[in-house]
Amino acid sequence: MTVTSKILKEGDEDPEVKIELKKEITLLNGVAIIVGIIIGSGIFVSPVGILKEVDSIGLSFVMWIVCGLYNALCAVCYAELGTTIPESGGEYIYIYRAFGEVPAFCCLWINFILICPVGIAASALIFSMYILQPLFPDCNIPDNGLALLATSIFTLLVAINCWNTKWATKIQVVITASKLIALLTVIVIGFYYIIGLGETENFKNPFEGSDFSAGAIAISFYSGFWAYSGWSYLNFLVGELVDPHRNLPRAILISMVIVIVTYLIANVAYVAVLTPAQMLSSPAVAVTFGEHTMGVMAWLMPVLIAISVCGTMNGCALGFSRLFYVGSTKGQLPAFMGMIQQKRLTPSPSLLVILIMTLIYTSTGDIFFLIEMEGFGFASVLTMVFAGQVYLRYKEPDLPRPIRLPILLPIILCIVSFLIVALTFYQKTRESLMALGLVGFGLVMYIVCVVWKNKPKFIQQKMYAINTLIQKCLIVLPVDDPDSVDWD
Repeated sequence: MTVTSKILKEGDEDPEVKIELKKEITLLNGVAIIVGIIIGSGIFVSPVGILKEVDSIGLSFVMWIVCGLYNALCAVCYAELGTTIPESGGEYIYIYRAFGEVPAFCCLWINFILICPVGIAASALIFSMYILQPLFPDCNIPDNGLALLATSIFTLLVAINCWNTKWATKIQVVITASKLIALLTVIVIGFYYIIGLGETENFKNPFEGSDFSAGAIAISFYSGFWAYSGWSYLNFLVGELVDPHRNLPRAILISMVIVIVTYLIANVAYVAVLTPAQMLSSPAVAVTFGEHTMGVMAWLMPVLIAISVCGTMNGCALGFSRLFYVGSTKGQLPAFMGMIQQKRLTPSPSLLVILIMTLIYTSTGDIFFLIEMEGFGFASVLTMVFAGQVYLRYKEPDLPRPIRLPILLPIILCIVSFLIVALTFYQKTRESLMALGLVGFGLVMYIVCVVWKNKPKFIQQKMYAINTLIQKCLIVLPVDDPDSVDWD
């Protein structure tokens, strides 16, 4: 994308400045981004969330497998969409292409108000919990201290993303290595207990007391969503991915295989050491695992896990900032969010908005409430994406599709996603109505800010003044013609 810069210093020779998001993300970076996002707080918290709902070790293992397969199939569908429409923006672009502006805005708003800041806030709070828990072994962590550390670490990650995209992707590789070390530690110790010490008591009668109700299974799905979420975020970065037609599906498939296998083995290791009662009573199951098995080195586990949670936050910042940037260039978010920093070539306005939204949600202390809110929004978006994927087969049958899946797959996934949303309304009515209310508020904002074109002059002047002030403060530039951008 090329724009004319009006912020050039005297003596600059070329009045035309190339302002673009560079193609700097390789296959290794892509795998590191996906694995780094997915393997975050989920595997260290979700075992408790799933077990709490289904009430048995056996059914919780079944739910881990089902959630893994479901998310893998969803990821394959996203690979088709990402190679067919290789534009940054991910699911927003796919829904926009299929159904037009209003459904696309609903997707954008759900990501903006629910999925992105809620998910990052939950991860930031989990980071704080793991770091501070060893300092408060016999009492509750002060809420203010929890929130302060959570906001501090995410502010640092946003600053890195604003400064340099390469730094952010390199950090993701290091963080991914750290979290794999943490999980490998859990796995080695767990299997030593099984093979070396013969500890198999916790695996006896695995389905005793199982709750097979539809509501319990639907809510446990959200903990599974949380644990596996992140496979879609590389689609937000397709415009910066080297050779996206080859590297996007490869990165998704490699990452999902790594994650599913790792999660299943890690859960076996947890159960080898901890009883269901110990897991349910633990605010940080992996820390409890370390306390039971690692002796004086138990402090290492929360540190490694906290580092791994940083990967989730960093990857979310990378992905969602591009989504909101694209949404702004389509005229569906404030204009300044569609600008790029002149020298650093990063979408810093979008990153700073994500930071502000996350700070608001971090003030709550209920991690599982945040997980359920994010899960509801994610299931709603998936329903729209898969419906759009099916509709595009009929709307644009001749569209080149490097990957072409059986049409039955997105149809089934669309139905399953819708059923999860419907069951959640039945099981968690208050949270669902709250989320629906936020979406309704977004539609009102859409009518006022986007549909209403002939606003009074004083309102237009205020909006222009705000955008100009932000542009000057952040030294960011807009795209003159978003439709002419060559994302390839």
